[in-house]
Amino acid sequence: MKAAAMLRSAGAALRRTTTEPSRLMSRSCYSSGSHPERKVVILGAAGGIGQPLSLLMKLNPLVSSLSLYDIANTPGVAADVSHINSRAQVAGYAGDEQLGQALEGSDIVIIPAGVPRKPGMTRDDLFNINAGIVKSLCIAIAKYCPNALVNMISNPVNSTVPIAAEVFKKAGTYDEKKLFGVTTLDVVRAKTFYAGKAKVPVAEVNVPVVGGHAGVTILPLFSQATPKSNSLGDEDIKALTKRTQDGGTEVVEAKAGKGSATLSMAYAGAVFADACLKGLNGVPDIVECSYVQSTITELPFFASKVRLGKNGVEEVLGLGPLSDYEKEGLESLKPELKSSIEKGVKFANQS
Repeated sequence: MKAAAMLRSAGAALRRTTTEPSRLMSRSCYSSGSHPERKVVILGAAGGIGQPLSLLMKLNPLVSSLSLYDIANTPGVAADVSHINSRAQVAGYAGDEQLGQALEGSDIVIIPAGVPRKPGMTRDDLFNINAGIVKSLCIAIAKYCPNALVNMISNPVNSTVPIAAEVFKKAGTYDEKKLFGVTTLDVVRAKTFYAGKAKVPVAEVNVPVVGGHAGVTILPLFSQATPKSNSLGDEDIKALTKRTQDGGTEVVEAKAGKGSATLSMAYAGAVFADACLKGLNGVPDIVECSYVQSTITELPFFASKVRLGKNGVEEVLGLGPLSDYEKEGLESLKPELKSSIEKGVKFANQS
């Protein structure tokens, strides 16, 4: 396949992911033409998620400047990606002394930094390492680009988003409309697994996923899935829910100690960043699921459908009608999600 055709197909794949029926309206956002100048920063760009994510963001014509940062090896990643004949100008930065320069003037900061899961590890096992990394990066964000949208990928997202919020509050820069936990991979998995089981075209499938981004806190709402399928029974729905919740573990075990869900996570991160860019650029009706500050339950952070706009979160949408199975799932996830949130807040407020 020629390079130009590959670029077009990559753009087409991202276009199809918008969660609303109006997604066809946004096709023009991937056509040639003038777009606003937008700087995207990836913190952790030399890692397993960061490298493919850097590639995907380089392919996105809405990005005019792509800033790649990591503690080491970023200049090589930047040089490699910069040779691709697409719009974004690429710069690589490495080490603490270059972090500020990487961040200045950014519109979106994507954070996949941290260590990956390994066999037998839970997302909470990652906490002590990744929590410290996220805290230090967010201190820099508050200083150098306080108005940027922040897309948090670093796990455990259920805790790292509250950590970021507390850091920004201390710095006096917190805007709840601009902080997102990226839960898009849960949606991507739910769509894929549902399409396979229901035998419907995956490109047409929409499935909201709410709650959090770990194990039982992930609650796919298959009762709201479209297109509807009459062939799936209660046991099928339970099995699809369990597989969606355990999707990360499935990949970790399949890679047998050689990594976690890096490629699919990079794709999901690129999908969500693309939606944020479209929202910033004023494209209407951009809706994605994300883990954000929320009042739709008693918990301070919760993943649900969110309408994106020029300032980030335009509207946090409600859960809609739930099946009895989903209502049970909602109540059972709350204690674990509450504990993860409190753990993040406590960590952030330690000296």
